Amino acid sequence: MSQKKLVLALDQGTTSSRAILFDTDGATVAIAQREFTQIFPAPGLVEHDPLEIWESQKATAIEVLQSASVTADKIAAIGITNQRETVVAWNRKTGIPIGNAIVWQDRRTAPFCLELRNTHEDLIRTTTGLECDAYFSASKIRWILSNIEAATEMADDGELLFGTIDSWLVWNLTEGKLHITDDSNASRTMLFNIHSREWDNDLLELFQVPRSALPNVAASSEVYGEVSAIPELSGIPIAGIAGDQQAALFGQQCFSEGDSKNTYGTGCFTLQNTGTNAPKSNHRLLTTIAWRLGDKTTFALEGSVFIGGAVIQWLRDSLGIISSADEVEELALSVSENGGVFFVPAFAGLGTPYWDQDARGTIVGLTRGTGRAHIARAALESIAFQTAELIEAMANDSGKVLSELRVDGGATKNKTLLQFQADLLGIPVSVAHTPETTALGAAYLAGLATGVWESTESLAKHRSESARFEPTMKRKSAEDLLARWREAVGRARG
Repeated sequence: MSQKKLVLALDQGTTSSRAILFDTDGATVAIAQREFTQIFPAPGLVEHDPLEIWESQKATAIEVLQSASVTADKIAAIGITNQRETVVAWNRKTGIPIGNAIVWQDRRTAPFCLELRNTHEDLIRTTTGLECDAYFSASKIRWILSNIEAATEMADDGELLFGTIDSWLVWNLTEGKLHITDDSNASRTMLFNIHSREWDNDLLELFQVPRSALPNVAASSEVYGEVSAIPELSGIPIAGIAGDQQAALFGQQCFSEGDSKNTYGTGCFTLQNTGTNAPKSNHRLLTTIAWRLGDKTTFALEGSVFIGGAVIQWLRDSLGIISSADEVEELALSVSENGGVFFVPAFAGLGTPYWDQDARGTIVGLTRGTGRAHIARAALESIAFQTAELIEAMANDSGKVLSELRVDGGATKNKTLLQFQADLLGIPVSVAHTPETTALGAAYLAGLATGVWESTESLAKHRSESARFEPTMKRKSAEDLLARWREAVGRARG
């Protein structure tokens, strides 16, 4: 192993920072992970400490090299993947953030975005491929400029920088030499023209964001610079960047038009490769940049579920009916079905295909016979129901009927969830051999730029599945359950 060149992926997620080493076969060599603080200043507000994110990511990078007993000279490249849409603002001169990062889940700008829908919805959809929603970065940046003391003055003086988490990490890794992002992350800001691949003048004016504060946009796979801030990693090329969901699409090797994956994480995200075509959705899906390799831009249709695995965390942390996330499957299986209980976890509104910022979490169908097992089962099933609605919208938009759904993420350990998912969709669900497909995608992008792998074709031989779930439920039964689910969604929206 020591003779092989390794690739290091920095996977900065919503609840933890991880570092993962991969070998040339795409196999995991070592993993290090650290959770960091979730900050909830008020209902609907979610923040992170950018310095804690950086320190946790730096610590995992050092730890994973020590764990594998390797040194920087064995690492061919570093790839970065990150929670998307979350915004950091910092001082160009000092590198110190001017406040906490505003997380993608944060809803403080929802009223402002609702106003914009009435006046600028077409501009935003046509230019960015996105919905006008507080989920994306633009309104968060505007809020910072309007509400953090001296932010506007700093921006006017050219001293303020904005970036998504990838930009923040690269800035720190290179000690302020690089302020960059890639096309996949830029396409999630609601400020980027995905057709011309540049920051859009009309949107910058609409959100009053100074162009000088934004990062330069690079390809998803190229050598950007070298690490200088961490002695243990000094000199390693930083050569790949992609938002977490696009990185997972790449890691799942969905390189052909129509290939689709779903990631079960804090939220759930379904992406379908649409090739060089950026289709306009008629079912409120997002059109996004999947990645850019050289001069070739690949697009994707995306459906977003805001609360996926987070509903299991809610059962544990808020409701207290389980003590660990692993317990939910056993509890759910202690009853034969959901007992007529449907759980719509709209804690942060509803994403695709509703984009309803005002929807709230709702449990319907409770009776005297309802127990915690029924609620646990309904919570688990809610993840599959929401994903099924994304897949249906995607098929209606693209006209492509899926033959299988490739899946990854932490919740793929839950066999009950995946079997129910296959039953609802009526197609096989294929689980990636490595659950670390997001990090693997970032590693692939970095390795392609540095010659570890020659082409996407050479990566194809590395994909295998660890499990496959075939549908067993009758279609009529699945359709009846989906109809009941939609009734429950109507209650949550009302």
